[in-house]
Amino acid sequence: MVSDSTQRYGNVTRFLHWAMALLIVLQFLKLGDRIDDGEHWVGQTIVPWHISIGLLLLTLVVLRLLWALAQRRQRPGHVGFQAFLVKAGHFLLYVCMFLMPLTGLAAMLGGGYGLSAFGITLVAETGVETPWLADIGELHEIIAFAFLALAVGHIVMALYHHFVRRDGLLLRMMG
Repeated sequence: MVSDSTQRYGNVTRFLHWAMALLIVLQFLKLGDRIDDGEHWVGQTIVPWHISIGLLLLTLVVLRLLWALAQRRQRPGHVGFQAFLVKAGHFLLYVCMFLMPLTGLAAMLGGGYGLSAFGITLVAETGVETPWLADIGELHEIIAFAFLALAVGHIVMALYHHFVRRDGLLLRMMG
């Protein structure tokens, strides 16, 4: 089943969700770069891909939003106050998923570092700082911690629904 239904999410939605979840976990490993100045396997193997993965995530976020809009009438729903909480939580997750790469780009370009992804130079390094852009880039870390809290909350609620409420909610995204 490619499209979503009122009973469960389709293959496209599930693929985008789990691919993005995996990439987001890899992005959060960047926090490990703060340990021993990144002199460990995380800092040496995953962190160099941080910008590339961030740009890939930005692309997937846009695709996922477009797909969600196209599927909005046939997706599994919620009722009452729970619907409000679900929509608010997902809205905040999407805001973070959108702002994270944008503020990361602002940090790189505002610092004059240029931009390369997957070995391809997209914007050449200038060494010239753009203070207002760098200031926006400073929000990257703040948003990262807010996003981490929201992502953990998302996981906790999914597990709560699965193990405590036993309402099949997690199975909608599992297949």
